Amino acid sequence: MTVPGFAIDAVSAVSQTQEQTISEATPWAAIAGVIATVSVFAIAQGLSYPLLSFILQRQGVSPGMIGLSAAMTPIGFILSSPIIPSLTRRFGAGRTALTCAALSAVILALIGWTQDLYAWFLLRFLIGVSTNPLYVISEIWMIALAPPSRRGRIMGIYTTVISAGFAAGPLCLLFVGSEGWPPFLVGIAAFCICGLCLALVLHRLPDMNGEGSRHVSVFGFVSLAWLLLFAVVAAAGFEQGILALLPVYGTSHGISETTMSALLAVMIAGNIALQVPLGLLAERWSARVVRLGCVTATVLGCAAIPILIETPLVWPFVFVWGAVSYGIYTMAIIELGESFTGQMLVAGNAAFAMMWGVGGIAVPPVAGMAMGVFGPSGLPLTLGVICLALALLSVARWRTA
Repeated sequence: MTVPGFAIDAVSAVSQTQEQTISEATPWAAIAGVIATVSVFAIAQGLSYPLLSFILQRQGVSPGMIGLSAAMTPIGFILSSPIIPSLTRRFGAGRTALTCAALSAVILALIGWTQDLYAWFLLRFLIGVSTNPLYVISEIWMIALAPPSRRGRIMGIYTTVISAGFAAGPLCLLFVGSEGWPPFLVGIAAFCICGLCLALVLHRLPDMNGEGSRHVSVFGFVSLAWLLLFAVVAAAGFEQGILALLPVYGTSHGISETTMSALLAVMIAGNIALQVPLGLLAERWSARVVRLGCVTATVLGCAAIPILIETPLVWPFVFVWGAVSYGIYTMAIIELGESFTGQMLVAGNAAFAMMWGVGGIAVPPVAGMAMGVFGPSGLPLTLGVICLALALLSVARWRTA
């Protein structure tokens, strides 16, 4: 015999489950469109850095000037980040992103046309300004589109695509070379395809202006989520410090440049391969727990690299080390999406982009100076101290929350 009250409760529970399933239905078409947009964008960005360095090197430009020229793009990221929320409010996220894709193609064409070191300082700054909103808005759409129950794996896929795209960019130079217009045409075409992919799915993407009424500036967001922003600085500083200085660290231990290049490739491969598994762990244990695990593993890696660098174990070690270090950023993105929506999410993601630029510019020189003072161990020491500070602050914040 069925108890009437129990039957009503059961029907209500089934109805609530169905409503939750419907509300969390994953909009795969829109997500695929954004991922396609991001993938070709990343290829264009990944191609431009080595391409312009090769050209300047052939012109006899000093390494210092080449590095300074390359720094103009992240400076453009940093300085453009505070205006992204106001751009999306005034013109809409879709129109802003499409305009930035078109401007990026035009600026890259101007870079190819001028072939002048000093003109490139301004143009590389402008390409940073134009690509940053495109990157930020795409990331916001991914966060907004991902249902909470699947956000970990979807953001893992997203960060995997970003990493793979940046890695694929330099590979394009193997096929088209670094001379003349062909490599520039590849980058220009990539930005145009990026805009086309975006236009095809624009009607499926959420309007950030319609979510939430509270507006906050990028700088105002710092006080709301300073720990997440510090996590971004740590992740960016680690990545850029390793890319710039791990070859120097390895050669100081008698390892050849070819082997160190291969080690970097293995580290990037680990980054690409393991972001989705880390995202799945975040769905099971929470992004905050997995972020603390990634930070702890990164610190332990900084302590282990001097012991393992000259052993065969260094190959699987760097595969995992690269993944957990970038996992800090992946988890921070997931936490951002769990805590903020609408214009708050726009401000937060723009703040993420700004802090990524800050970490990428500030940490490598500090690590380089530490290597000058303490020898090769200055690299893991610097990165380890930064990540250890993040771990301790995370635990302290966790206990007081």
